[in-house]
Parts: sequence; structure tokens; C-alpha cells
Amino acid sequence: MSRRIEIEITSLNGDVATWRAAGAKLPKGVLNSSLVPGGPVVGNVYRADVEQYMEGIEILSVMAPKTASPVDPRNERIELIPNAKQGPDVVVTYAPKGRGGPRREGADGRREGGPSRREGGPGRRESSPGRRENGPGRAEGAGSREGSAPRPERAKRPSRSPVDKERGAASDAERPARGPRPERPARSARPARPERPVGPAQPPMTTTHRNALLATLSPEQLPVAEQLLRGGMPSVRTAVAEQNKNATAQGRPTIDAITIDRIAEELLGKTTVALWKDRAAGAIGAGRELRLRDLRAVVTSAKTVSLDEEARAQLKELQTALTARLEHLRTQWTEKLDAAVASGNVKEALTLVARPPDMSTRVSAEMAHKVVELTSEALTAEQDPTLWKEIVALTVDTSIRRNVKPLGIPDDESCKAVAIHNAGAIPELAKLLGMKVPPPPPPTRLPRRPTTRRPPTRRAS
Repeated sequence: MSRRIEIEITSLNGDVATWRAAGAKLPKGVLNSSLVPGGPVVGNVYRADVEQYMEGIEILSVMAPKTASPVDPRNERIELIPNAKQGPDVVVTYAPKGRGGPRREGADGRREGGPSRREGGPGRRESSPGRRENGPGRAEGAGSREGSAPRPERAKRPSRSPVDKERGAASDAERPARGPRPERPARSARPARPERPVGPAQPPMTTTHRNALLATLSPEQLPVAEQLLRGGMPSVRTAVAEQNKNATAQGRPTIDAITIDRIAEELLGKTTVALWKDRAAGAIGAGRELRLRDLRAVVTSAKTVSLDEEARAQLKELQTALTARLEHLRTQWTEKLDAAVASGNVKEALTLVARPPDMSTRVSAEMAHKVVELTSEALTAEQDPTLWKEIVALTVDTSIRRNVKPLGIPDDESCKAVAIHNAGAIPELAKLLGMKVPPPPPPTRLPRRPTTRRPPTRRAS
């Protein structure tokens, strides 16, 4: 489906003129000079009907630029000035729900903020001849129904005797008075919650290298490269199939998918390198704020790209930064582990051994021996059952669990159940329980995806 844009003539070469979109920096394509009414003029802006294809943009027709309307050559149209909005003429305010303010009565029977019920305030309804006090007279009122039986008279409440009144007054006097209500601290005096440091969720990505690549391509290669940058070869093939489907429905000629695939395969390596360069440039610009796993992901992804000289220099800089950060983390981890062993903090030492800063980091043999001795001395029969179970759970998560030799098990059923459950990971627990040492638990392996085998191709003899 065609659309209309504004184009600017940039150069003339015989019957061929070069054009670009109005306001753009680089030329977009070429057109025949015969399409421009009155001949093209360099620098003039025209209106053009164009059609977008995978090979580029095709200009269908060119028209003169817009001029002033003949109906209003001086641009003297009448401007309608809207009136200022006014508020509503009638404002309705609803009364609050309920029967007035809180029910607080004084000694004289009056409520605070309103008259007393005894004096006929707004919260008391006036008695009528047809109310309950009159009994049968209600059937004669306006709200009575014909044929309804009259209600019996309600028994009156007996009045309190003077003795009961004196007892009630005495109990009120013995009741302790309520103290003043403590004032709540102001919002400004409340402690504020500490703000969490927010870092970039992913490495920032620039577009410098992609734009430089697109500027060097021809108009036929430009749409193909844009699709490659969006989603690779699948995006190109999807766009070709969609365009051919629309062309078939509209009765236009289709494009050759094989030719587009050949162009895409030639540009695939360049677009992949440009994308990696932009990603690496963003990681270099982020510096120390970039997360370690994101930096490692950028360095690892370079193995799947054919790098040029500029990309190799970026990779070397990223590898240097990754190595420096890992060495810093390993140094801090080693210092914390030494301090935990020196202070006898078994739980902290086991936690550090189970969670090294990097998968390639290993505990030294000397440090592993110290942690094993410290853990074995803590697992005694006199140890607190709760602490004993926590130490066993932390020991199972470490790589030194089979070298730990507990000295005893507390006399507790839950501790014995934990020891039986973890006897395969810590063999010494099985010996303390007098049972056969079970085999170690199998390593957890992720299910491997089945490999798809291609059928063997037969060669013609």
C-alpha cells in the first residue's frame, strides 16, 4: 500500500536524480527526472507517493509542493476562540452520614456538638398518635394496612430503685480514671527506610557502530540489514514471507526470497559484529556500575562472533576489567574466611566455603583443613540441638562435607533424624549411628536436550 512523503532533490545526473527524505542527512534513493513536473531542482521539496519493498523504496509519482490555498491566499482564516469554562450554576453538598457527632453526653444529658435528645434534637423523632406507645392506635395511622392485627402492648421497663442507683454510682467511683492518650510521633520523626542501591538492570547498549554500518550500505541492502539487526535471519525470512503474501493478495509481483537470503548471509557477519561492538561499548562505559554476571556475559558472547581489530581491542579491555574485579572479590572472600576461622565462627566459615565469589575459585588445602577441624569440634553431643542442626545443614552444602568427622550427636530425636537423613553426605554420622555407610547422593544433572540427527544423504554413484 503506497504512502505519501516529502522528498528533497540532492543531486542531478542526466535523467537520474538523487533524493532523500525532507530533513534527513543521507540520500535514500534515485528517481527518473521525468517523474518530477517541470523538471527537478536541487534543494526543492516535493510530495511523492512511494512504495516500501525489501529492495528499497520505489517512487510512484511526484507532485509539486504544497502552496497557499487559493481560497485563502493571504492566510486570513478566522480563528475561533473558545470561551472559558465556567463552573456549575448549582452546587450540591450532601450531609454526612449518621446522627451528628459522637455520642458524648455531659452531666446535664446534652451531647457535645448538638442538642440533647431529651429536648427533641435532630436525632429524635417526634411521637405520633400511631406509635408503639399507643398500641392499637397505630392501625388508624396513614402507614397501617387493612386487615392487619393490632400489636399487643409492649411491657414497660421497670424503673431502678434508689438502692440500685447508689450501687451504680459507687461502682463508677471505684473505677480507675483513664489516663491521657499517648501522642503518636510525627511522620517526620519516624525513621526512614534505607533506600536500596539501584543499578542498571542490563548493560547499556549504544547504536554508534550500527549506524556507521547502515551508512555504508546501498539502498538495496539497507532494509535487509535493518531486519538482521532486529532479529537475525528469522526476522528477514518472516518479513519476506509477509511481503510476498501481501503482494499476492494485491496482485503485485513478488520478490525473490533466494536473492534476499543471499544478501542477508553476506551482511550477517557485519551486523553481528556491529551489535557486539555496541554491546561492548556500553559495558565499557558502565564501568564499575555494571554487574559482574553482565560483564561476564559480554565477554563470553565474543566467542560466537568473528571479531575485527577494533572488536579485539574492546574484548581485551573487557577481559582486563573482568580479571581485576574477580581478583578483588577473591581477596575480600579470602580475608573474610580467615577472619571467620580465627574467631571460631563456624556458620560464617561454612557459608563462605559454600558460596565462593566465582565458580572457578577453590578453597586452599590448608584453609579447608582448618574449616574441617573447626566444624568437627563444633558437632559434639553437648552442642545445642538447634545449632547442631544448622551446622549440619551448612556442612552438607559445602565441598568438604565428606571430610568432616562429628564427635557426637545430641540426645534429641530431631537431631538423630537429621543425622540419618545426611549420613550419605557426611559418612562419619553413619558410624556414630552404628549403621552402614550409604553411598554418596548422585550429582544433580539437568536433563539434556535430545540431539536431532539428520538423515544420511545418499550420493549418486
